[in-house]
Amino acid sequence: MKADPIGFDATAVGQSVRHESAHLHVSGQALYADDIGLPANTLHAAFGTSRVAHGRVVKLDLSRVLAAPGVIAVALPGDIPGDNNYGGIVHDDPIFAEGLVQHVGQPLFAVAATSYRAARKAVLLADIEYEELPAILDVRSALAAQSYVIPSQRLVCGEPAEALATSPLRLKGSVTIGGQDHFYLEGQIAIALPQEDGAMLIHCSTQHPTEIQHLVALALGRHSYDVTVQCRRMGGGFGGKESQPALLAAAAAILATKTGRPVKLRLDRDADMIITGKRHDFLADYDVGYDSSGRILALSVMLASRCGYSADLSGPVNDRAICHLDNAYFIEHLDVLSHRCKTHTVSNTAFRGFGGPQGMMVIEGIIDDIARTLRLDPLDVRRLNFYGIGERDFTPYGQQVEDNVLQPIADQLEASSDYRARRLAIAEWNAANPIIKRGIALTPVKFGISFNATIFNQAGALLHVYRDGSVLLNHGGTEMGQGLFTKIAQVVAVEFGLPLAAIRVSATDTSKVPNTSATAASSGSDLNGKAAQAAAQTIRERLVALACAEYAVSADQVRFADGSVQIGDQSLSFAELVDKAYLARISLSATGYYKTPKIYWDRTLLRGRPFFYYSYGAAVAEVAIDTLTGETSLLRVDILHDVGTSLNPAIDIGQIEGGFLQGAGWLTSEELSWNAKGELKTHTPSTYKIPTARDWPAQFKVALLEQEPNREDTIHRSKAVGEPPLMLAISVLHAIRDACAACGPAGTLPELPSPATPEAVLRAIASVSGDRS
Repeated sequence: MKADPIGFDATAVGQSVRHESAHLHVSGQALYADDIGLPANTLHAAFGTSRVAHGRVVKLDLSRVLAAPGVIAVALPGDIPGDNNYGGIVHDDPIFAEGLVQHVGQPLFAVAATSYRAARKAVLLADIEYEELPAILDVRSALAAQSYVIPSQRLVCGEPAEALATSPLRLKGSVTIGGQDHFYLEGQIAIALPQEDGAMLIHCSTQHPTEIQHLVALALGRHSYDVTVQCRRMGGGFGGKESQPALLAAAAAILATKTGRPVKLRLDRDADMIITGKRHDFLADYDVGYDSSGRILALSVMLASRCGYSADLSGPVNDRAICHLDNAYFIEHLDVLSHRCKTHTVSNTAFRGFGGPQGMMVIEGIIDDIARTLRLDPLDVRRLNFYGIGERDFTPYGQQVEDNVLQPIADQLEASSDYRARRLAIAEWNAANPIIKRGIALTPVKFGISFNATIFNQAGALLHVYRDGSVLLNHGGTEMGQGLFTKIAQVVAVEFGLPLAAIRVSATDTSKVPNTSATAASSGSDLNGKAAQAAAQTIRERLVALACAEYAVSADQVRFADGSVQIGDQSLSFAELVDKAYLARISLSATGYYKTPKIYWDRTLLRGRPFFYYSYGAAVAEVAIDTLTGETSLLRVDILHDVGTSLNPAIDIGQIEGGFLQGAGWLTSEELSWNAKGELKTHTPSTYKIPTARDWPAQFKVALLEQEPNREDTIHRSKAVGEPPLMLAISVLHAIRDACAACGPAGTLPELPSPATPEAVLRAIASVSGDRS
């Protein structure tokens, strides 16, 4: 901090304060893991990987690798001092495959060399022979073989079989949902620096430093206190840096231990996309009973996902898909059978929404099918099935929906977007235009906030106040561009009545705040904000007690604001009071801790209250499709989203915009393609198409739901905003489906899987027009 006095800027919670690192981002001064200055003797590592999807290694000759220029060492399973595993839940993820390989790109060994280029060239020299085994590559094949990474789960509420049998109308169908690569701007990277007495310092781009600490310690055969993990910021994470960075951190640490030298392991884009997991692709077969108005009476769903070769986070991802299959709709009688399919592809992992988007896609597809079969506006059928207030308000897993704002959101958005008039205008357009067809859809979101695994709903913080009035904060959350550090700094600034310039948030560090949870489940601000607030309040109470004793006033006469402390009729700067506290030998350091109340979850029965509260939102998307090429264009988007009392509206709106576009990419252009050998063919920016600025709609309107603070005691009554906006993009897929439906007679159901690529759109048009040539 500069020597001149701290400036006093407006920092109240609820104001649109810029991201704390914005000036560093735009100037190129923000330090990421790849920018950290390293000792001159640092080595650079690369993985040698499997070239077959399933097989036994019958020969592994690394003599040419070891003889390659610049190579210092290789690491194999036998070089691992402790456990050859980086699986956080199930120990089925070897750091280096030992004998059996189960996907193309699975690491077999790692090389440490004097340069990154030398390491990359050397791994290609390995002489490897395989005995190839049959490979299961897709969900249907896995279902046929009953190939699962973990046992299937079933949730049943009500009497679905009986209710289905007596339903006046019944419909069967399937919903197919593609996967998605995280495509973070900063790829996976880890740096291992040996410390004295066998300890290890890890710099890693990770959402879960504590898990890295734990798994590296196990791999090295050490205790957790021997491993320190630090992460100042990530260039994007989206869930892809929750569990899988442990592979890189462990391999780097193993090489660092073997060589006694620092080791940096960074994946290039091709290697990153081939070696790391994706969003789970799902398919669902459903049987739904409903009445003539479109109200769902009973539903049976077979839900299956491609998990890849190991469990990773597939258990909780699939559980969350079950818990979000209802989305915004009351389903009294429901039977969901969830299969977690094992395939010989890379192990899929967490991705923004964590199974919730896939579950919502299933029910939204079912609602749309019902509406089109009945020739009703899908919005009317959606609204008819919304959760009620005081009735029809229990989820299939037993949680009461107590904070329902679905109807007011739908009312406001329907009116502000002029939905009804636009639907009529689109119908007129489609009748007059045979080539370009338009479609529109309004879809809602109800997303549960908290980790399904109750133990992770806790956080800690460490706060230091220095004699000059500056404040240093450390907490267990990680910054990945989402503005978490900014929001938590705002929380602390408000507690002390200080400007943001007085608060510095330091790198997430396992040696400062232990046993942290992943920055995931949209819980970063909820958990870490409360923990930081608790630490700040502890110190503030000490300062208040000092002021009361020294100036003979009551606690309610001490007020912190604008960088000063008003004590009765006296006024001191914050720094002056802090200095008095130091001289009085009062501790100016405190820890804070928070655990989410009210929640409980029985994973075996899939019953309980897994979520502290729900976040809500809705989006209207309008699209145009070219029926000759299948090209789609997003014309207009209107969003109304519930963030409670926003901690920072600018950051929240940015999260909504970014999440929506990422969701639109998942559902339109981001197609993952494997060939018959299990090789991922879409592993570069040239073959895997993320949305760009050109995909931004000509009209985009985002509004935050006003005057609806969180009814639960969250940090300043705010609501989570990280994941829920992604699911607003489901409106885009259904608008495209609406346009495709206009190519055929009313009542037909377009066969449109996601992503809705041009090829998929053309097939959907053919499915309703009868032209399948």
